[in-house]
Amino acid sequence: MTEPEVTAGVLGSSRDALLRLVIRLLVTQAVLAAAISLFFTRRQLPSMLVTLLVVAALCGLAAVARTGTHAAWAVILAAEGAYILIGLLRFATASFVGGTLLAIVTAGVLIHPAVARAFGAGPRRASQGHPPDRLPGRAEPDPGDGELGPA
Repeated sequence: MTEPEVTAGVLGSSRDALLRLVIRLLVTQAVLAAAISLFFTRRQLPSMLVTLLVVAALCGLAAVARTGTHAAWAVILAAEGAYILIGLLRFATASFVGGTLLAIVTAGVLIHPAVARAFGAGPRRASQGHPPDRLPGRAEPDPGDGELGPA
């Protein structure tokens, strides 16, 4: 029997489930941003174009999230932070929330340690993937130090 694959300190199936969760949240955020903006704002061409650009950006982030890399995690988190700030600014000036609440939820999910590890961004625990005597960053043991101590 083979051992389960451990990637970035998270079991393979757990990692895939967490990545799918982030992808689904991003696609849901894109759909809700389109629905809210197109149905509840003025039907002017610039407003509709901005909405479609936001939807395209969110769908692009969902595609980037499929890679599961640390760079993808950082890009998605930065984009969500910008989306939250713009949403809060729009709320303060026009009392329009849009998709800001789901952006806050998505950012909260992204900064969870298990999700960060799934994207390869979080620190590994000593018990995950490495024997205790071969932790990353530890120097090789001195060959003179055997079971009986120094020679």
